[in-house]
Amino acid sequence: MRRRLQVASAAGALAIGLAVAASVQSEHGPSALSAAEIKSTAGPAQVDAAVQNRKLGRGVNIIGYDPIWRSFERGRFKARHFRLIKQGGFDTVRINLHPFRHMDPGGDHALSRSWLEVLDWAVEQALRNDLMVILDLHEFNTMGTDPEGNRSKFLAFRRQIAPRYRGASPNLVFELLNEPSRKLTPELWNIYYREALAIIRRTNPTRTVIVGPPSWNSVKHLDGLNLPAEDRNLIVTVHYYTPMDFTHQGASWAGRRDKTGVEWRGTPEERAAIAADFRAVQQWSKANGRPILLGEFGAYDKGPMDSRAVHGRRGPHRRKARLELGLLAARFRLHSLRHRQRSMGRADLSCPDSKAAVALPGSFSRLQSCTAFVNSCSIKETCQ
Repeated sequence: MRRRLQVASAAGALAIGLAVAASVQSEHGPSALSAAEIKSTAGPAQVDAAVQNRKLGRGVNIIGYDPIWRSFERGRFKARHFRLIKQGGFDTVRINLHPFRHMDPGGDHALSRSWLEVLDWAVEQALRNDLMVILDLHEFNTMGTDPEGNRSKFLAFRRQIAPRYRGASPNLVFELLNEPSRKLTPELWNIYYREALAIIRRTNPTRTVIVGPPSWNSVKHLDGLNLPAEDRNLIVTVHYYTPMDFTHQGASWAGRRDKTGVEWRGTPEERAAIAADFRAVQQWSKANGRPILLGEFGAYDKGPMDSRAVHGRRGPHRRKARLELGLLAARFRLHSLRHRQRSMGRADLSCPDSKAAVALPGSFSRLQSCTAFVNSCSIKETCQ
């Protein structure tokens, strides 16, 4: 979503490669692994994209804005948090990646060794804890501002990451780019993403790849995504924040700093609007034979809590069972990107009077509208 409130996410795994499986990357730091050490000659076994989509289940964004990328020792996110995520009932972590600032300014845009070591550590820890992993290129602002000027970095990232994980578990999934938008027009996006996908397929011919439509991964722009008919290992992701006046009230980055107090009561009309949008998504999915991942949804924490709770119970993710969408958990932005990691978040359960909760590190942001993560109180035994 625009600058941000994000949703993310989504089960199984073991090692990402023999070298990684043998290494011990603990609370004390990642081991130094080169691209040659981490990859194997055998790629992952092919898994049907629809099956992969169902496995993604509930998930959460992690470490995109954590100082761990600059210094592992300063990182707020620790190895134990992967276990807590799994124990909390989540299936997936979506690792938000901002690699461009960690690239050598030279012509090959080589990623720093320390940045890659942190990424290896996060992938291994997630897979060890039986979590699906989405490697989400989150450079949407940079790409949206100057797509042509950053095209070489966009493709250089794939040239380095794809072979590095060629032998990884199929539970590792690549997401080409979060929310292509602005100057990254639909026409440019269809060119750029296909170039990146072609790079991936050289070393990962069967790996599951997530790609979203232009214009912020909007459900309204699915027809703007031109997919290669021969590649069936794709999941299409959409993001959903309708109605924006409710979900983004008080959000300065969305031009709504002073627009607050907007309620969402789940009236027949409000629910009908969501149902209509997702009927259209379902029709597109069936017509194109592509699984759909509801990759982001939610409401900013400036909105009335009672309305946010209703939206969580009756909002877009409740269409999942009927539409057979993959579902990622909602994550709610703290007061600003800069201060996002200063507080502890709590993923409260959907039962209003339940006291069970999972304490998560500050890099998760505040997870208040609990029903965006769980559909019933049955998960409380896991959380306690």
